Amino acid sequence: MAGYQAVALYLGVVTLVVLAITGTIGRMRTAHRTAAKQVPYECGVASEPGLAPRFPIRFYVVAMLFVVLDVEAVAFYPWGVRLRALGAVGLLDMAVFAVVLAVGYAYVWKKGGLDWR
Repeated sequence: MAGYQAVALYLGVVTLVVLAITGTIGRMRTAHRTAAKQVPYECGVASEPGLAPRFPIRFYVVAMLFVVLDVEAVAFYPWGVRLRALGAVGLLDMAVFAVVLAVGYAYVWKKGGLDWR
């Protein structure tokens, strides 16, 4: 249990800092609600009151694909560092992972998810 004292101290300090920042911001802000502030506004496109702007689903699909690509990159780095220690089993596991991702990308590409029209 002695080894966890530093972790408990760290969590306590972090909790106090978060509460202090939240409390300070809550006291300093000005809450002036106006009709203009309540209108939906996204990406520089002002909408008509009561009507939210419509965005094509392709925008979100491409964004999710970039997130998947980032996760893939994060998975490949530690694997590459420890490749010799993992041996053939690690190589096979990562090959299966890469094939599954490649099939997913091929499916999205075939369906036209990466085409901007």
